[in-house]
Amino acid sequence: MPHSAVVKIYATTQEPDCDSPWQFLSPENNTGSGVVVGAGRVLTGAHVVADSTFLQVQKLEDPNKYTASVEAVSHDADLALLHINDPKFMRDIDPMEIGELPGLRDRVSVVGYPIGGEEISVTDGVVSRIEVQEYSHSGRKLLAVTVDAAINDGNSGGPALRHGKIVGIAFQSHEDAENIGELVPAPILRTFLRGVESGHDLHVPGLGIMTQTLENPTLRDALGLEEDAGGVLIRLVEYGGSSWGSLQRGDVMLEIDGNAIANNGTIRYEGRYRTSYEVILAEHFVGDLLQVRIFRSGEEQQVTLELQRFCSLVPRSQYDSKPTWFIYGGLVFQVLNLDYLNTWETWWQQGPKEFLFKYYYGQRTEKCQETVILSQVLADEINLGYEMFHNESVVSVNGHQPVDLRDFVTRMDACEGRLTLEMSIGGMIVFDTSAAQEASPRI
Repeated sequence: MPHSAVVKIYATTQEPDCDSPWQFLSPENNTGSGVVVGAGRVLTGAHVVADSTFLQVQKLEDPNKYTASVEAVSHDADLALLHINDPKFMRDIDPMEIGELPGLRDRVSVVGYPIGGEEISVTDGVVSRIEVQEYSHSGRKLLAVTVDAAINDGNSGGPALRHGKIVGIAFQSHEDAENIGELVPAPILRTFLRGVESGHDLHVPGLGIMTQTLENPTLRDALGLEEDAGGVLIRLVEYGGSSWGSLQRGDVMLEIDGNAIANNGTIRYEGRYRTSYEVILAEHFVGDLLQVRIFRSGEEQQVTLELQRFCSLVPRSQYDSKPTWFIYGGLVFQVLNLDYLNTWETWWQQGPKEFLFKYYYGQRTEKCQETVILSQVLADEINLGYEMFHNESVVSVNGHQPVDLRDFVTRMDACEGRLTLEMSIGGMIVFDTSAAQEASPRI
């Protein structure tokens, strides 16, 4: 039966409440699509099943729903693999194979269960663009295929097919444009499934650097490069990332994984598509060794990097996990991350300027690996006058800068007598530790 391997997914999800991190928001019911790629295995989008508490899968022309569980997930690449135990699920289904990366102007069919009806939907489109795009689910910049086929709510996680094989998984569309949807492409699908089989860490690694293009000829000359030289200038190296201890600020990265980098930060991917050099990362696993060629102090050098997880001072959205928090004297402390910023409806406009600066430009260092913030004040006489300091970060605990939330809690718990917190906009919070401990049960 045509498209019998394409299934509908019913997901009950419940997200944490980042305003009050000890509780959850109300459960929600959503639907998505998926495709069978093996015995009892369904490939879909990570955002379809993120924070799920109950999952069911329904086949074409089958009224029964089968309980499913998440076998593996890569939130970075917006992919998930579900498992269905019931052997009856595989009746009349032939798993589909992963095809190759399509070319520009190739025709594809997007298959799924979009809103507006219960039956399967097939929309045809043409591949219009193949380049690195930002994945809205993770904020990572990875290879994506743009098609002009309609991709609507419910289509997410469904396959795009060419010659009967999967060439992509639908994952997002542009709200401000008509019929512009994007697919997680076949090379990333294969890497994900290979990682599941081999037991690899499924996070897409990051280089842990911030770079600047070298399109300006005067800048290239000042760095001692040839007139027609390519490459990107490294302007920041994140502590604990793949490049920490190997690359440094002021290096020029000329080549990555055997691919020459142009002065606008692009490489020729697969010899066909010019796109960001970051495209290479989704084809590797955490722990892989990656070769880069750099220009440092007038000389070219070959450097080997051991790839680590993507790291930043302000973590991107977290899924399938509870937020961490700490209450002291009625003050609620958390780690600044994108989930907390999302408590403002348009966080990039309404969020505190300090938090936005740290999100876009903050650097993770050995002495500061997380930003501890005061997110809420639970009113009590012991914290009288401190309510104005919510939505600020903590600069120091008794004169010591906290490395991360764990270090912050350790310092707070070890303090005796008087405890002094310095806040980011110059404010001071002082507690008598004995009084604060006595106040905790009543707060």
